[in-house]
Amino acid sequence: MTELTIKDKTRLQEYIKIEPFRTHTRVTKPHKHNKYLEFIYFTKATGFHVIDHYKIEINHPIFFIVRKEQIHYWHLTSEPQGYVIIIKEEFIEQCLDIKIKQQLINISAFTYLITKDNKTIEQLFKLLIHENKNKKNKAIVEGLLKVLLGKLLQIENKKTPSNLTIYQEFIVLLSQQETLSNSVKHYANILNTSPQNLNTSCRNESNKTASEVLSNFILSEAKRLLLYTEKNISQIAYTLSFRDNSHFTKYFKRHVGKTPSEFKSKT
Repeated sequence: MTELTIKDKTRLQEYIKIEPFRTHTRVTKPHKHNKYLEFIYFTKATGFHVIDHYKIEINHPIFFIVRKEQIHYWHLTSEPQGYVIIIKEEFIEQCLDIKIKQQLINISAFTYLITKDNKTIEQLFKLLIHENKNKKNKAIVEGLLKVLLGKLLQIENKKTPSNLTIYQEFIVLLSQQETLSNSVKHYANILNTSPQNLNTSCRNESNKTASEVLSNFILSEAKRLLLYTEKNISQIAYTLSFRDNSHFTKYFKRHVGKTPSEFKSKT
């Protein structure tokens, strides 16, 4: 049996890659990706795309979503025109905008979207390529990505898709919380599952425990509150359900390597 190819199209320190789709690509062998999410938007192409044995014909502008665990390949019959976005886990972990994390989970529930308002979508891709090449302001790239994902998610109804996994439901739930609780059991109860099932789903899809996933969200929210609000450390500790300022400071320093005050003053 031939070993399945695992591709990594990004450089070691590159957490997001945005570029035009390679026009010479026509037929590829079945493969999956090395810990990254891939979006492919065709403005013009013909042929078909197979994702996990699901064959999708290409004959109009279309947006594909390929998750890291999925096996896929291309069979294109004309020169393709379009764009590719590759998003590594590190980009998602470092992103301070929780809304983007929720958007990525929501759109990952789909295999493809038949796009509308293609002029706007294509313009957003061009702006993303330009800003990502400059690498001067990560916030601009995140902002444009947020607009693009919002535009694409308007194609379907605004309700969360019903075929989300427990892990995906967990991420959506965390993204929607006004205050975060540092308890896996608390969220398992809300999701009507056990902490063990939640942990298994997180490990299968993210290679992280449920506690690690929750910790990443708490730390991202803590960083956002430190950088973009006037709340003091005691208020942030309360918002994130820590029992006191000291507990929050020790937790933050253990994971980030700096105290909250040091992080805020040196960023």
